[in-house]
Amino acid sequence: MTEKLFTPVALGDLTLPNRVVMSPLTRNRARPDGDVPQEMNAEYYAQRAGAGLIITEATQISPEGKGYAWTPGIYSEEQVEGWKLVTDAVHRKGGRIAAQIWHVGRISHTSLQPDGQAPVAPSAIAAKSRTFDGESFVETSTPRALETDEIPRLVEDFRKAAENAKKAGFDAVEIHGANGYLIDQFLRDSSNKRTDQYGGSVENRTRLLKEVVEAVTSVWDPKKVGIRFGPYSNANDVSDSDPLALFSRAYDIAEEAGLGFLDIIEGQTGGERDAPEDGLAELRKHFSGLYIANNGYTRELAIERVEAGKADAVAFGRPYISNPDLVERLKQDAPLNELDKENLYGGREKGYTDYPTLEEQKTGA
Repeated sequence: MTEKLFTPVALGDLTLPNRVVMSPLTRNRARPDGDVPQEMNAEYYAQRAGAGLIITEATQISPEGKGYAWTPGIYSEEQVEGWKLVTDAVHRKGGRIAAQIWHVGRISHTSLQPDGQAPVAPSAIAAKSRTFDGESFVETSTPRALETDEIPRLVEDFRKAAENAKKAGFDAVEIHGANGYLIDQFLRDSSNKRTDQYGGSVENRTRLLKEVVEAVTSVWDPKKVGIRFGPYSNANDVSDSDPLALFSRAYDIAEEAGLGFLDIIEGQTGGERDAPEDGLAELRKHFSGLYIANNGYTRELAIERVEAGKADAVAFGRPYISNPDLVERLKQDAPLNELDKENLYGGREKGYTDYPTLEEQKTGA
């Protein structure tokens, strides 16, 4: 009997061949001149085209949205052409790929910002966090608070990024609303101390999210749009006094817009699976689309959760770095390749496109 994890599922009019999703994974390997995806990136994603859905590494919507060296953008013509290399390569292998669009907000450094300016955020509160400037991990810079009249420009940057994702040949798009980046900074009362219509009440703190969703769905069929949330994650120094109330409204926004999927970090990003089960279950009642569960999943847990209806699909992060054929390995319950931790961020092919598949290991290729 085939476990449900390995059976198809619909996302709008897309059929995903299985329910194993490749999670967004920052690898810092765009071309440094212009943050442009290149042939090496196309090969990396094409190797992983067996996933039910690939969600790309986070991709900045503007130069101001950048927070880490050598991460790709999706705002210039050259970047769109670079992403076409990627989507074409994935489609040639029969895969499906979504672009994750991203603005880091305060999780940046002046050295990464246009003209060395301060990063932007809902409020001028520095994050107790670090970022990679191309040489080392450095403390993030203190941001400046966005003016109310700047917010339409931000929303337009998300809309343009969604449009560019369509031009680049993506199958879907995911809005990054997690991990303490800009949208998450607006959502949480620890990082948002605004007194205008974007701060204070839950309704106000979710306003930017709502406007971004409206902008993206003006370009894309809502069923091809998803959002990543981490309701109980404190990544990059965010927290909230009432996550259940906040994310109930955030999920409602996704539901009201008719979005196709949510990609949910169940606990601490890349850390403990410490989200309260009852809280996750309560939140899920607010959204009827595809629920992609994420965070520290093993083969056994993924199979169990999908069989029990606690998830429609499961996103795997680090296992996808070292196992391009992860679906096949999970199906066969085969051993996984060891992760090359020295070459996670930056560099070239080593630790990126040189992991063998099961088949290659068997044949010694």
